[in-house]
Amino acid sequence: MSPAEQNQPVPFLDLPAVHAPLRDEFEAAFATVLGHGGFINGPEVRRFEAEFAEYCQAREAIGVGNGTDALELIMSGLGIGPGDEVILPGNTFIATAEAVLFAGARPRFVDVLPDTLLIDPEAAEAAVNENTAAVIGVHLFGQMADTDRLLEVTRRHGLAFVEDAAQAHGARFSGQRAGSVGVAAGFSFYPGKNLGALGDAGAVVTQDTALADKVRRMADHGRAANSRFHHDLVGRNSRMDSVQGAALSLKLRGLDQANAGRVRAWEQYVNELPAQVQPVARHPKAEAVYHLGVVQVDNRDKVCEVLSAAGIGWGLHYPTPCHLDSAYTAYTESLPVVERAAERILSLPMGPTITQQQVSRVCEVLREATSATG
Repeated sequence: MSPAEQNQPVPFLDLPAVHAPLRDEFEAAFATVLGHGGFINGPEVRRFEAEFAEYCQAREAIGVGNGTDALELIMSGLGIGPGDEVILPGNTFIATAEAVLFAGARPRFVDVLPDTLLIDPEAAEAAVNENTAAVIGVHLFGQMADTDRLLEVTRRHGLAFVEDAAQAHGARFSGQRAGSVGVAAGFSFYPGKNLGALGDAGAVVTQDTALADKVRRMADHGRAANSRFHHDLVGRNSRMDSVQGAALSLKLRGLDQANAGRVRAWEQYVNELPAQVQPVARHPKAEAVYHLGVVQVDNRDKVCEVLSAAGIGWGLHYPTPCHLDSAYTAYTESLPVVERAAERILSLPMGPTITQQQVSRVCEVLREATSATG
């Protein structure tokens, strides 16, 4: 590595570099939408829905406003509400719990596996009671949860299995794509995701055509299937913009290649990280897409200070577990694995355009940081 490369900052995610090759196509797509004027649920949305459903090995995809809406619409579409409990991991973004609460149900947080930091199927089964309606398997950091074991649990107890796939576009477990396994899956297309829009957007993906029809109508104010002016469901306004549909179609074409770039970067991290930095493990049956490059490290605050001083971007996903957040004190559980990990997790720079030199620089700074703080 040259002296100049050693001093270059490394962004956490370089979105301008991700989007630069598509700029002309983005502008042409915007001009097309501007020309036809169908800004919401236009033909670009329908095209993307069909493309994304096929990509996910599913029958249906419904474009919605964002990933949180997608999960909430799934809950409501399944009839989950007051009196029901939904099992979910304590290690997830708060949106997973929000969706359960806004549907009127109660979140039941459970612990995660110490190696992958994904939901522990045994903990999920132990939490099942007479009020349990569903289990949400959160495919966090770009790796799918153990869907084989989670499906065994939900089938044994007659529960719905829902995928929170907001960080797992293109991931697989036992050969099945994220979005194809559960009764339905919620995806986020927040700009920083593996498949990110140019603003907010999300999707519900499912094999159940009846559920898809219900979710589509609920997301459009609960309109009746045969009348624009009659509403036979209690709905909301959560529709995808045509510009986002067009942008997502363009980016979907290169998603597998972009994910391959993330995999290469992660493999290099695993080979070059200092011994004091522990990468989150991958399940043998999982094909991860590394939305985030997550490690665990002692003395995290000091390590982050060294990274910042060297111009290295970093993130924390997530330092406050859901069950300990101040708005969720009514749902507090004892989750020792989640709580211990929350003190040590650190997300390193990751993205499809990160270079070998950048990964090496991050690892070198981490080596200096851990030797200085060890």
